[in-house]
Amino acid sequence: MASRQAGKKRDVEADARPRPQDRSGGAPAARRQRDDSPAQPPRQKKRASKRRSGFGRLIYWGAVLALWAVIAAIGLLVWIGAHLPPIQSLEIPKRPPSVLILGANGTTLATRGDMGGAEVPLRELPDYAPKAFVAIEDRRFYSHHGIDPWGILRAGVRDVLHRGAAQGGSTITQQLAKNLFLTQERTVTRKLQEAVLALWLEHKFSKAQILELYLNRVYFGSGAYGIEAAAQRYFGKSARKLTLPEAAMLAGLVQSPSRLAPSRNPDGAERRAGMVIAAMADLKMIGDDAAKRALITPARAIKPSGGGSVNYVADWVMDAVDDLIGHVEADIVVETSIDPALQTAAEHSLDDVLAQKGDKLDVGQGALVAMTPDGVVRALVGGRNYAESQFNRAIAARRQPGSAFKPFVYLTALEHGLTPDTVREDKPISVQGWRPENFEHEYLGPVTLTQALANSLNTVSVRLTTEVGPAAVVRTAYRLGIESKLEPNASIALGTSEVSVIELVSAYATFANGGLAVAPHVVERIRSNDGKTLYARSTQPLGRIIDARYVGMMNTMMRETLVNGTARRADLPGWLAAGKTGTSQDFRDAWFVGYTSHLVTGVWLGNDDNSPTKKAVGGGLPVEIWSRFMKTAHQGVAPSTLPGLSDGGWFTAPPPVSQAPRGSDESAAGTAAERNQRNSSGLDFWLLDKLFGRR
Repeated sequence: MASRQAGKKRDVEADARPRPQDRSGGAPAARRQRDDSPAQPPRQKKRASKRRSGFGRLIYWGAVLALWAVIAAIGLLVWIGAHLPPIQSLEIPKRPPSVLILGANGTTLATRGDMGGAEVPLRELPDYAPKAFVAIEDRRFYSHHGIDPWGILRAGVRDVLHRGAAQGGSTITQQLAKNLFLTQERTVTRKLQEAVLALWLEHKFSKAQILELYLNRVYFGSGAYGIEAAAQRYFGKSARKLTLPEAAMLAGLVQSPSRLAPSRNPDGAERRAGMVIAAMADLKMIGDDAAKRALITPARAIKPSGGGSVNYVADWVMDAVDDLIGHVEADIVVETSIDPALQTAAEHSLDDVLAQKGDKLDVGQGALVAMTPDGVVRALVGGRNYAESQFNRAIAARRQPGSAFKPFVYLTALEHGLTPDTVREDKPISVQGWRPENFEHEYLGPVTLTQALANSLNTVSVRLTTEVGPAAVVRTAYRLGIESKLEPNASIALGTSEVSVIELVSAYATFANGGLAVAPHVVERIRSNDGKTLYARSTQPLGRIIDARYVGMMNTMMRETLVNGTARRADLPGWLAAGKTGTSQDFRDAWFVGYTSHLVTGVWLGNDDNSPTKKAVGGGLPVEIWSRFMKTAHQGVAPSTLPGLSDGGWFTAPPPVSQAPRGSDESAAGTAAERNQRNSSGLDFWLLDKLFGRR
């Protein structure tokens, strides 16, 4: 019974559930009509559904990526902005001051300072000069807004293909932004900052202003910043007077100033200038005829006065300027005493001799200083090659002078009562265990002081030093202008304390001028660009520091050095000259300082690492270099005698001769010789002796 009722209940529930055709809704006739329509294949339904789904996903992810790109761009701009200078400081920085250094004849020797040349307004330049830079560096300069996408693309294609091209990717505005505000590092960050600053420059300044700033700030190699400095450096003229070939050559340098500088690579600079001319003709900036003429007559860079050696002078001048007027805040002009012709002659004399014979004697470096007897420096060479080494050996190096120091010993002895004819014994000597020897290990016995100095006898110099005392010798050297620290011991007689070339030359100048103090100098006048005098050298003499009698005696003795002594290879026809050679221990230094009444010149040779040479001596290469230079320096100058000399001898009657100290090694021989001298020292005998030349 129960089971039957349950079955009925299930039947009722089944009848109550809607059938599939009832779920579709509508009248039975409509359902039949829809059922009669053709059915779509299942695969087509799935394909259409996937298309709709893929397109939707593309739109979605595109929107997501675009959003993130915007966020990233904003973040990048914020980051770049955070690393840029503050916006209030983004003003064109004031051009650092330039220092124009002139020679004695008014010609340009060098320029110093971060910016080498004065600013030149764009309107004062030949019209083809700025066009040359636009043609080769940024031909779309007048149409872009600081960044040239086509230029960047062109540079990228060039890099991919590894092919040379006439243009780079950076616009002139970008290059200016880099020069004004950024470093030279090659990073993505710097390029992005450069782009942002280029846009700022284009917004703030006109195209003409940007181009003018660029031409006055860009680097042209060889220390020349700005078109004016470059024109002076390479062509010896103002940028206002540049020819078309010259302007093209300067425009071509900007790509690689060091590699293309015409002073170093004239062929490369000329080829690059040809590319500039071709680019200008292609852009119709110049006519075909003008382009042909420019290619036929290319620019030629001038050879600078004194070559590279003049940079040693310029460095010294900058140090002197700082001492004389302090910090430079505006452009200045420094008038110097350097003679460009003598500077060139000095450089060639040193370089030519060392190129021919330096390697054979293992001599790597040298220096030369030439000054007038009153201390006016006319030429200074601080080394063989400034590009390789900027160390100024004429000013900053301290080296042992060897026997070139002996004149201070002999002057001290004269001031203590001896004369050039005083006799001392040349024989072995021992000073507290130290046994100095002569250069050739030979001894001449009794000799006059003149003979001893001319032949650079070490034992006699040491004997004299022990007689007068090392401290007295040191005081004499300081009085004559030596500033380096000197050790007051017996070895000072042989020049064991180190001095600089310019110190030694200025000390010898006192002998050449008759005994007056000398302060070597190179700066004559400093003025501003508008002509205001900031410094002018005083011409007031410093006073006498050597008695005229002793000057004549010293000149007599050092004259003999060139006649019969260690400097007899010196060759200066028609002039009375004097001097002294010097060779330090182990042949590490070779010196010769010689002078006339017109010029005092010192030459040093050696090696920077203080290694020994192969027996280079003062009477060898230094004398040869000195002779070459002095011949040039004395051309066209009327000969005159040295102070205290007449017919090659000193003419002041000698004072009484003192005896050597009792108990000294040379006491007996010295005393006997001086006794004989006194017995025959009457004025008549003395005159006959000088006229007929007793040895």
